Amino acid sequence: MKAILSAVAAMLIGATVASYAKLPPTAPKSDAEKAAEADKAATAKAKDAADLTKAQDKAVANYKKNAASMDRKK
Repeated sequence: MKAILSAVAAMLIGATVASYAKLPPTAPKSDAEKAAEADKAATAKAKDAADLTKAQDKAVANYKKNAASMDRKK
């Protein structure tokens, strides 16, 4: 029983020590990596804007189609 408790205690102590360990700093990015990341972000932003515009146009078309039929029912 003591062996099991000491093993569990050792694992907990090891996990606690490992959680406080510092990671090495990341390597600085080169200009090419920064440019590639900026291009990727710009492309994603443009795609998101195009998707938003498409969704808004679809919503407006749906509203116009259904608004006309709602006015007739009154």
